[in-house]
Amino acid sequence: MIIGAPRSGTNMLRDMLVKLDGVETWPCDEINYIWRHGNISYPSDQFSVLQATLKVKKYLNNEFEKFKKTSGADVVIEKTCASSLRVDFINEVFPDAKFIYIERNPFDVIGSAKLRWTAELEISYLIKKVRYVPLIDLPYYSIRYFYHRMVKILSLEKRLGSWGPVLPGMQNIVSNHDVLEVCAIQWKHCVEKSKLDLENISDNRVHSIKYEDFVCDPSVSFEEIASFIGKTVTEEVLQSVSNSVSKKSIGKGLNAMNESEVSRVKRIIGENY
Repeated sequence: MIIGAPRSGTNMLRDMLVKLDGVETWPCDEINYIWRHGNISYPSDQFSVLQATLKVKKYLNNEFEKFKKTSGADVVIEKTCASSLRVDFINEVFPDAKFIYIERNPFDVIGSAKLRWTAELEISYLIKKVRYVPLIDLPYYSIRYFYHRMVKILSLEKRLGSWGPVLPGMQNIVSNHDVLEVCAIQWKHCVEKSKLDLENISDNRVHSIKYEDFVCDPSVSFEEIASFIGKTVTEEVLQSVSNSVSKKSIGKGLNAMNESEVSRVKRIIGENY
């Protein structure tokens, strides 16, 4: 499982890992619809182990096993960002899973996330995700989708009613903060919750990396991750990874903020970044 706050490089890492022989992932960006099945009415993405009921465990294990067989994978990679809020839950469902935690400079994450909160709809992106909505859950998500689109139309900031991991108390957070502050709160909560939960898992099942380290020296970082998941790396794959990774986004979010915005973000995330 790849664990990280949204816009932290989880997509990049997944796309690099599927270059390895026998490593596959779902042909869509995220599968939060699958993760939430059985807990669809729960108000946030932060699940506890109590929500990993026998029925939920059976469903999720069946879905992963089914994908593993149809794809021919011996290692399945999954990177839904909301999973940063429910590592304990995932560990309860998949007690042998390995976790790759990736963290990126918060200012770059927050700047990138702000753009996603106000982005226009990408129909092709939505269609890929809808394929993995359990049919029984489809009416719920249809209503939820149109609600958030209406919120965007009526919003002065033209932002969605929700984007990314849904935190506990998300409605109040969105109502009482502008989009920059919401992104900062979202990043801080995702990072703190995932780190706290990962401490409960044995070291041999957790591998942590920094986004900046990976993009600046992809060969070394990639070989370490491949070894962690039990894979060897060919020179051809290593070259492909090195050619595909770019460090041009380092500092991009921070450089786009003015002093006032930087100060507001620091008030939320702290001064240690």
